[in-house]
Amino acid sequence: MTQQATTHIATIEGEYNLSNYDEIRENFDWSDAKELLSAAKTGKINAAYETIDRHVAEGYGDKIALHYMNEDEKRSYTFKEVKDQTDHYARILKEHGVTKGDRVFVFLPKTPECYIAILAAIKVGAIAGPLFEAFMEEAVRDRINDCAGTLLITDQELVKRVPKDDIPSLETILFVEDIEKEPLQPVDGDKYVEWVDWEDGLIIHYTSGSTGKPKGVLHAHRAAQHHIVTGKWVLDIKDDDVYWCTSHPGWVTGSVYGLFAPLLNRATVVIQGGRFSAENWYSLIEELGVTIWYSAPTAFRMLLSKGDLYKQFDLSSVRHVLSVGEPLNPEVIQWAWKSLNVRIHDTWWMTETGGHLIVNLPAEKIKPGSMGRPFPGVQVGILDEEGNELPRGEVGQLAVRTPWPGLMKEIWGNKDKFKSYFQYEGWYISGDLALQDEEGYVFFQGRNDDMINSAGERIGPFEVESKLIEHPAVEEAGVIGKPDELRGELVKAFITLRAGYEQSDELLEEIRLYVRKNLSAHAAPREIEVMDELPKTKISGKILRRQLKALEIERNNKVKN
Repeated sequence: MTQQATTHIATIEGEYNLSNYDEIRENFDWSDAKELLSAAKTGKINAAYETIDRHVAEGYGDKIALHYMNEDEKRSYTFKEVKDQTDHYARILKEHGVTKGDRVFVFLPKTPECYIAILAAIKVGAIAGPLFEAFMEEAVRDRINDCAGTLLITDQELVKRVPKDDIPSLETILFVEDIEKEPLQPVDGDKYVEWVDWEDGLIIHYTSGSTGKPKGVLHAHRAAQHHIVTGKWVLDIKDDDVYWCTSHPGWVTGSVYGLFAPLLNRATVVIQGGRFSAENWYSLIEELGVTIWYSAPTAFRMLLSKGDLYKQFDLSSVRHVLSVGEPLNPEVIQWAWKSLNVRIHDTWWMTETGGHLIVNLPAEKIKPGSMGRPFPGVQVGILDEEGNELPRGEVGQLAVRTPWPGLMKEIWGNKDKFKSYFQYEGWYISGDLALQDEEGYVFFQGRNDDMINSAGERIGPFEVESKLIEHPAVEEAGVIGKPDELRGELVKAFITLRAGYEQSDELLEEIRLYVRKNLSAHAAPREIEVMDELPKTKISGKILRRQLKALEIERNNKVKN
C-alpha cells in the first residue's frame, strides 16, 4: 500500500465531540478555545488551577482523577485529593523560596507523585522541567544547567544520577519520601495559586537536535487553550472516559496529552508504572475499563508481534485509539482494525509546536499512511526551498502558519536557534518533508535533518557521538538511525578506534554500555560498526552522516532483494 493510498478506513458510528470537520474548520477561532477556561473571565491564568482546582470548584471533587497501576500496586485519587496533594507540594515549594519564573525540575518515575510535583511547580508560578526517568548524569546535568534550575524534586534512588557538584544553580533537592511524610494541611480555594499572564512560562522540555546539546523549548500558559480544545476534539474526551497515555511526562506527549489535555477535560487518567509487558498492558485496559488509549507505533508493533494474545482479555471498553511519535505504518492500522475493531488515529506535532497540528479525527475517514488533516485553526503549507507554497501532491518542506496558542515561547537562551524555525515570514518550518493531497490529507516523506526517531523518542546524533568519543577507545564517531521494522529506527554508530585498541565483541559492548550509563538507555547504540575511516567533507572535515545512512540503506535493500 502506498503512502497516498486511495483506500481508507471508514468511521465507526458514534457521537463525537467534533462531528463536522469542514464546518468547524471554516468557523473556528482560537479565541473560542480560550472560552473553555475559567481564565477567559478573569484575564489571568494558572494552568495547574485549570487542570485540577477548577473541577473541584465546579463540584467535581469526588470524581476519580488518577488511577495508578504498577503490577500489584494500585492507587486512585479524586480531583479533590489531587488538589490537596498539589497544595501540599506547593506549600513546601513556597517554604523553600520558590517564586514565579523559577525553574523547578522533576526527576521521578511515572507515578502520581511525578504528576503532582509538576502541577505543584506550575501552581506556584514556577516553570516545570520534567525529566525522563531513564536519563543518566550528563542528560540531567545539561538540562538543569542550561536554564539554571534552582530546585529539584526527586527520590532517593534517582538522586544517585544527579551530579549535584556540577550544577551550581541547584540550591535545593526535595525528596518525595520526605514530602509524603509531612502531614497534609488541606485548604479551601486557591491559596497557593500564583495567577499569571498568558505569556508567562509554563513548562520547559528539552529536545535533541542534530547538532549541539539539547535545546530548552519553553511553553507559556497560553498553551492551555491548545491543550483543552485538542483534548476535546482529537482525544474526543467525554465525562465518563478513562484515558491512558503511555508516555512519561518527561517527554512532551506525556505532559501535554498524558497530563494537561485529559485533566483539563476532566477525564480519569491512567498512570502505568514499570516496564512494557503486553500482558500487563492488556490486563490494565481490561481491569480499569480504558476507553481512550494514546501510544506510539513501536508499542502497537510490539503488541502486533504477540499475535492472538489480545484474545485472552476483554478489551471491549476501548473506543478511541491514537498514535504519535513517528509515522504510523499501514500494517498497524489494519491490524488494529481487524483484530481489535478500532481505528488508530495518527497525530502529528512536535515539542516545539506544543500541541496537535495535523490529526485524524474520529468522525472522519482515515487514509492509511497519512498523518491526517490540519486541526481547525491550523494552516499547513508545503514549501519549496525559497519558501513558496507548492501545489497539492508535490513533496516539500512541511510548514505551519503562525501563530497558534501551543507554539513555543522561546528556545531557552538561544535566540538564533528560535529564529531558525521561522526563516520564511509567517511560517514555522518543521524540518519534515511531506506532501498534501487534494482532500487536505498530509503524508510524511522524511526528515530534513539527521534526527533519529527510535520507538517514538527523538535522539540527536551529536549527543550520542559526543559521548562515544569520550570513551578512550573511540577516535571518531558518526551516528545514524538505521531503519528497523519494530522501532522505526534504531541507533547505529560507526566508529574508528584509537591506536592500541583492537576490535572485539567485548570492546564494542563496553562502548555501548558506556553510552547507556552516561547518557541514557534509549540513546545507547544498538549496533556499533568499526570502520577504517569515516566519510567527511573535504573542507571542514565534518562527518557525513548521510553517506553513512545511504550505505546502511543500500545494504538493507540488498538483503531484502
